[in-house]
Amino acid sequence: MPTYAHVAGYDAPVEDVWAWYDSPGAFRRIMPEWEGIRPLEAGRLVDNATTRFRVSLGPLRPMWVARHYGVVPGEVFNDVMEKGPFGKWDHEHRFVSTGATSSEIHDTIQWKLPLHPLTFWTAPFTVKGRMDQMFAYRTVRVQEDLKRIAMYADRPKQRVLVSGSTGLIGMQLCAFLQAAGHEVVRLVRPSTTLPPDASDQPCVVWNDQTGEVLEGSMEGFDTVIHLAGAGIGDKRWNAKRKALIETSRTVPTEQLVQLFTRLSNPPKTFLCGSAIGFYGNRGEEVLDEASTAGDNFLAKTCIAWEAAGAAASEAGIRTVWMRTGIVTTPMGGALQKLLLPTLMGAGGPAGGGRQYYSWISMDDQIYATYHLMMTPDCEGVYNLTAPEPVTQKQYAKVLGKVLRRPAFAPAPGFALKLMFGELAQALVLDGQRVLPKRLQESGYVFRHERLEPCLRQCLGKQKLR
Repeated sequence: MPTYAHVAGYDAPVEDVWAWYDSPGAFRRIMPEWEGIRPLEAGRLVDNATTRFRVSLGPLRPMWVARHYGVVPGEVFNDVMEKGPFGKWDHEHRFVSTGATSSEIHDTIQWKLPLHPLTFWTAPFTVKGRMDQMFAYRTVRVQEDLKRIAMYADRPKQRVLVSGSTGLIGMQLCAFLQAAGHEVVRLVRPSTTLPPDASDQPCVVWNDQTGEVLEGSMEGFDTVIHLAGAGIGDKRWNAKRKALIETSRTVPTEQLVQLFTRLSNPPKTFLCGSAIGFYGNRGEEVLDEASTAGDNFLAKTCIAWEAAGAAASEAGIRTVWMRTGIVTTPMGGALQKLLLPTLMGAGGPAGGGRQYYSWISMDDQIYATYHLMMTPDCEGVYNLTAPEPVTQKQYAKVLGKVLRRPAFAPAPGFALKLMFGELAQALVLDGQRVLPKRLQESGYVFRHERLEPCLRQCLGKQKLR
């Protein structure tokens, strides 16, 4: 039976690394973005706790059930697969102190395929390569999380309320905040279905159209992070959908801020989502936070969105508007939609490809939000985009390079409009060349400044040593 071994070094004390792994958010943070894993239950690091998730194996979605055993807090825990796609999977995680501020995790996995005779023949070409990429991703993610947490270790832990916690960004943000030791409470509507691994976590239930709190209390939060809103690219646009896109942002934001003014103990900080759509379609013009607004539908929506929350700042609450760019992750958004055509060799320029994509990695989206939350001097508008925006043609070329696919077959603009209507114009054919000027001036250091390293990490295509 083959044995897989991996050693990862961390610039953090062993007790901090163990605490990270033992947090409620660790499982979501550690799972590679490209794997398509759906967590169902995340067990804490105690004997007989169970972790359950669905894993993507081509068209199959088998259940994986793992049980912890042999747990020695701060030193070691083991996972044995009780149900899943392998014939056997027994994984030891051993935590080793290498100094006052350094440590290692020694991972040892004994495994075999269901058809055991095939194990030794196929392992070098299948399982081993996948595990190498998984552990490379895991090492980088844990190290970077610990680094970002340590930057603010001298500041008190916060009680944080998050809306939009079931969305693409919200799920990762909640997981990171939990791993960082903050108390996270989710702000949800009665109809919200939490992810299975978060179903037992604390919530405040409210009517986002009236501001009425139905369960729990809004009192005493240090920070409120407001990310909720209907998906912009989820469905073809019509008058009804466009109205929903706008009102799902403006009405809850206005109700939330009005609610703040009625609290005895309102939040000290309010971080609210916005988008670089604020700037409209601006071609090659270089834009920063001081640039004027555009005049198309998304620009007008962002203007109204930010105006809806203006009263928070007027009430003395530190208010931050996060104008987010194209979040680059295969878990959703633009990259997820581009993967299949690119893999089929049809990932060339769209509509000429000269429009700018102001992208940001999921890591930087989360870390920048945390930076803004933990830095009291940060207030006002911040662009959450990487410092090196690219044209759509450049984006397609780099993605093709990472996936080893050609990227020359064009997608004409008229064809995209026929397929997606007005949505295609706003999200694919229009563009903005946006720079994160104020974010960098505030001291934030990007994890991913360039597109290719970002794509390699989130797609499991890192160049391994």
